[in-house]
Amino acid sequence: MSGFQLPASTPAVVAHAAGDLRIEDIELAAPAADQTVVEIAYGGICGSDLHYWLHGAAGESILKAPLVLGHEIVGTVVQQAADGTGPVAGTPVAVHPATPGPGAAKYPEDRPNLSPGCTYLGSAARFPHTDGAFSRYAALPSRMLRPLPATLGLRTAALVEPASVAWHAVSRAGNVAGKTALVIGSGPIGALAVAVLKRAGASRIVAVDMHDKPLEIARAVGADEVLKGDDAEAIAAVEADVVIESSGSHFGLASAIKGAVRGGKVVMVGLLPSGPQPVFISLAITRELELLGSFRFNDEIDEVITALADGSLYVDPVVTHEFTLDKGLEAFEVAKNSAESGKVLLNFGPAGSAQVAS
Repeated sequence: MSGFQLPASTPAVVAHAAGDLRIEDIELAAPAADQTVVEIAYGGICGSDLHYWLHGAAGESILKAPLVLGHEIVGTVVQQAADGTGPVAGTPVAVHPATPGPGAAKYPEDRPNLSPGCTYLGSAARFPHTDGAFSRYAALPSRMLRPLPATLGLRTAALVEPASVAWHAVSRAGNVAGKTALVIGSGPIGALAVAVLKRAGASRIVAVDMHDKPLEIARAVGADEVLKGDDAEAIAAVEADVVIESSGSHFGLASAIKGAVRGGKVVMVGLLPSGPQPVFISLAITRELELLGSFRFNDEIDEVITALADGSLYVDPVVTHEFTLDKGLEAFEVAKNSAESGKVLLNFGPAGSAQVAS
């Protein structure tokens, strides 16, 4: 790989506006001195990627220009950074997509995910937008790269980023060993939270979703029991010490509060829409519940890589579909159907012709 020549362009997944997703060639600029060139192997389609495609926005992050999507990415280094930082050519790597930044507000030094100036790959939160890496090649800051152990394959490693989100959420609840845990919403993040809870020693894990497929996946990665989301009585009867709310809806948050034991903790990792939301605050008050926010992750990514490599974190069933880039638009269609899919991966092998999804 020492003779690698960066091509002038690379196929990529680009969101132009609501309902306008394209697989097209983008120009590749020469990498900066501290940037490593990575040949992307796999990319996982995230809910934010779907929102940019379907709505032209993810929460309050609104598309103002075309945006290369993708932050759940793994690949192999093909050109080390010119300044000598980062892994050498031939190294398989995962990517930590955050760039902490300064901001007017203060935040704990050990929680850079809360820095107001933080940017994230594939995000329209700021303008100019921060392009992602759903592309055959990407030049990325060396500090983002995490070398992967030989025992961890790239396909499994494609779950490192979302598993880190789940790991961070569970860690917000503290020690869960021997406790009853309830997970509301068993999509990819919820299922990964189940897997993390299982590894962390939760004695009873109950997973909730509206659809059978996510519940099937949740069972496969460690859930002891599963419940349908409309079974309010059964959910309330769980009386969980720890609840992970990953549905991102106020209905899910209501279930989380009702399903928590008195004095329990509710970790909110599912991102609700901006603006006021109906919440059972009186119930949270009288039960002395701790409502904890959870946003992205920090250095947990290193622990996740180790746990995936040694097999103590079992996540394989979370991936349900894989598509080559030339089938990328079909991949997004499948990913938006949460009743039939878990995590959908893009395989960035040779790409086909340009496509546009409306």
